[in-house]
Amino acid sequence: MSLKHLQDGPVYLDYNATTPVGPDVLDAMLPYLTTHFGNPSSTHAYGRAAAAAVSTAREQVASLIGAAAADIVFTSSGSEANTLAVRGALLPALAAGRNHLVTQITEHPSILRTAEALKRRHNVWVTYLPVDNHGHTDPAALRAAVTDRTALVSIQHANGETGTLHPIADLAAIAHEQGALFHSDASQSIGKIPVDISALGVDLLTLTGHKFHAPKGAAALYLPNRFNFEPVIHGGGQERRQRAGTENVPALVGLGAASTAAARLLPTEPRRQAHLRDTLHTLLDQTFPGRIRVNGHPIQRLPNTLNVSIDGLIAADLLQKAPGIAASTAAACNAGSRHHPSEVLLAMGVSEQHALGACRFSLGRWSDAPDAERAVGAIAQALGEAQA
Repeated sequence: MSLKHLQDGPVYLDYNATTPVGPDVLDAMLPYLTTHFGNPSSTHAYGRAAAAAVSTAREQVASLIGAAAADIVFTSSGSEANTLAVRGALLPALAAGRNHLVTQITEHPSILRTAEALKRRHNVWVTYLPVDNHGHTDPAALRAAVTDRTALVSIQHANGETGTLHPIADLAAIAHEQGALFHSDASQSIGKIPVDISALGVDLLTLTGHKFHAPKGAAALYLPNRFNFEPVIHGGGQERRQRAGTENVPALVGLGAASTAAARLLPTEPRRQAHLRDTLHTLLDQTFPGRIRVNGHPIQRLPNTLNVSIDGLIAADLLQKAPGIAASTAAACNAGSRHHPSEVLLAMGVSEQHALGACRFSLGRWSDAPDAERAVGAIAQALGEAQA
């Protein structure tokens, strides 16, 4: 299956920022933008059809991560799901004297900013764990940080800039030794590698639809039914009263369809993308010998992600001179000044010079070998122009 607008446009190598909606996902959504437009809370036929679609989507999302449908709470974004997880876990725990949150310094801004708000408004004690030169969180550092006052540990499953995978099962076990809950933001890993809540041992898990070919505006939090959190959005009784607001039925239908498609492709797609990622790396090494440096873990990383620094270059300037490539210098949520180095890479001990030269190439379902060749050719051409 191919998408004509990707074939005719720049080489798209920014799948970690967002993904195109799959044709099968769009087909599933369309009836709920037209015929089945009812409010799921309505009791008439239009409402019942919408409610049934939301229920099916919940089952599809739950199946992707090995959860029960009753434990899935839909949200509008991964950022909202992360906020619900962190606030929801901390605020009820304050009365029991658990006012400690542990996270790490390369988390998504929705985690870091929520932690700052809790610290400022509720006197929550926050520990930010460091990462090593591969972007890994050391389980020993977590064991030293967590106490019987820790309410929650929140560590992302995969970093969106480098693709580095964290040892979530080990980290969750350490948190549980002290009676703390464990949350993982799996927005970047869902749909790219198998993710199972039982294998990871997590209590809470975030997934974001637009990272795996669902539309924007559809996400979810794995929030077991036994928990009754403080909502971020108050109102009606939707989503077990954990997230008020009339459901975005077409988007949720798309999220469900994308979950089913991802599950179907997981046996083969990660291996294909890893091979393509390594092909891209090889081509870059051959074209720019001695100038390519990989940022992130060389093995324990997402199969689709290649973050490299090219010696002697400012990556933002290079990409501006290569309009035939759609790639990034950092995560989209962290994009700022073109000449501001990635905070994630700096936290890993990467020098400012190398961080400024870093490009993130993230592949996806519609990437292929000619894309890798075209991308390296466009970079070589841009580099030639830059040196002219």
